[in-house]
Amino acid sequence: MKNSFLNFEFALVKFPIFFPIIYGVMLYSFPQFETYILFFTILLLAETHFGATWPFFLHKSKKKFIKENKFHLIAFPVSIIILSLLGYFFFKKFFLLIFFAANMYHVTRQSFGVCKLYTKNETEKNYQEIFIYSINILFFLIGYFRFYLPFITAEDLIILNIIVLSVIVTIVLIYYIKFKSNNFFTFITGLLIFYPICFVDNPVHAIVMGVTMHYTQYLYLTHKVYKGRKKNNPALSSGSYYLIIILFYSIAMTSLSIFAKSTNEILSILIIIPIIGQMLHFYLDSQLWKFSNVHNRNNVLSFLRD
Repeated sequence: MKNSFLNFEFALVKFPIFFPIIYGVMLYSFPQFETYILFFTILLLAETHFGATWPFFLHKSKKKFIKENKFHLIAFPVSIIILSLLGYFFFKKFFLLIFFAANMYHVTRQSFGVCKLYTKNETEKNYQEIFIYSINILFFLIGYFRFYLPFITAEDLIILNIIVLSVIVTIVLIYYIKFKSNNFFTFITGLLIFYPICFVDNPVHAIVMGVTMHYTQYLYLTHKVYKGRKKNNPALSSGSYYLIIILFYSIAMTSLSIFAKSTNEILSILIIIPIIGQMLHFYLDSQLWKFSNVHNRNNVLSFLRD
């Protein structure tokens, strides 16, 4: 595949840098509309990407797979729901930290997974894995000391940005010199996806801005798998059926998030529903995209490499 911004797969998967740039420019240019900018990003990208898990998970090709993995795909998700409810109501601050960590791990895992899709050289894969995980752990710690346990001052942040950017530039230059790889831009995406944590003051915007790249990657790749299945089996339901499920999920979860901003104490607890939806997404994806599993290699990976 050619590395061209006019190529959809490149622009949406390998290097979807336009999305955080557009998000940042809009926030900077129209700060009075930041609530609407966040709302439409959540509605059109974030929750649609979470919602895309369900038709993917409940697809009829998964019936036997789910039946054979009842503990991992039924019992464990139920336990996630129960533990999330307990955590939110009784250990809220600690639970939200776990949720933040799970989010970052999930995104990082996908970033490396996308790199692996386009990489054959095992040494190159090892390099990608080491540095994508290391840099994102660094961003997690910076986020922790900026937003969860405020410790980093404005002066510290300037120094941190210089250090972090210097480290990333060095890692990227070594990668380019060592491998001369076509996956250069995909690797950069994996390294930069949480960089807004270093300069955006609002923690929600700091996460969402970079993670827009994660959303577009996921939506494109699940769409590619569906297209591959449809091509192999024209009798499958039309794409509009899956689109309706995803849009319904997105509208419902985004609406619940809005209601949860209410000063009414009962309505405010509704936020736990989209949070649980996200926790299930994190876990189910770890099972559905695990290519060490023969079923997933045959029913998912084969279409991604087509």
